[in-house]
Amino acid sequence: MNEPNQPPKLPPQMPTAKTPPPLGDDPAERVAITGVVSAVESILRQPRRVMFQLREPGAGKVITALVLIAVVCSLIYGVIVGSFSGGDQWWAAPVKTCAGLLIAAVICLPRLYIFASLSGSQARLLEIVGLVAGLLALMTVLLIGFAPVAWLFSQSTESIVWMGFLHLLFCFIATAFGLRFMNAGFAQSQAKSNAGFNTWVIIFLLVLLQMTAALRPLLGTSPHFLPVEKKFFMSHWFDCMK
Repeated sequence: MNEPNQPPKLPPQMPTAKTPPPLGDDPAERVAITGVVSAVESILRQPRRVMFQLREPGAGKVITALVLIAVVCSLIYGVIVGSFSGGDQWWAAPVKTCAGLLIAAVICLPRLYIFASLSGSQARLLEIVGLVAGLLALMTVLLIGFAPVAWLFSQSTESIVWMGFLHLLFCFIATAFGLRFMNAGFAQSQAKSNAGFNTWVIIFLLVLLQMTAALRPLLGTSPHFLPVEKKFFMSHWFDCMK
């Protein structure tokens, strides 16, 4: 028999999700980002340091460093893309790769700020700009890591379809890591819902994919720098596979 004063047994409690600590709680996150090299190390090893610095008075310098990283790295990766066909693509592919990323970011930036505001986020416009710059910087740094593999295949195959698939695969992987950085930054903005951010992710991916058709050819050759015919990106891919 049970003892009369024995407290009732409570059911086991499910573990609750651990909330991330506030930005700046770690002293390492408060160390200023002083240049491009420091920005690269921070975006790879200490992304919370970047998020914290975007809220501080010197955020403009951090954003400038992140944008510079994105421009330089996208140009370098564009050279690898252009090495598949050579000729004018040595300079055209880097210009288009860099321009495509920047244009996609500029087109989608206002929507992100609007969705963030509707979600109850307290992030300022400058902080939103910094998160997008961090997304581009992380994407392009990761693409540089894939560059040797892309160059090897570009010099050993003549299949445009295979090279297109390979570059898209590398781009999707890099974008996934970049969006994870943005999601972590968005979670620190006191947003009440992720619906706006998730909607923006879909829009950003569609715009990024459409750039492969709007700025074609990135692979192969053409007498025109830009296409003379409008195409949806899926139609462009199907035509390439034919």
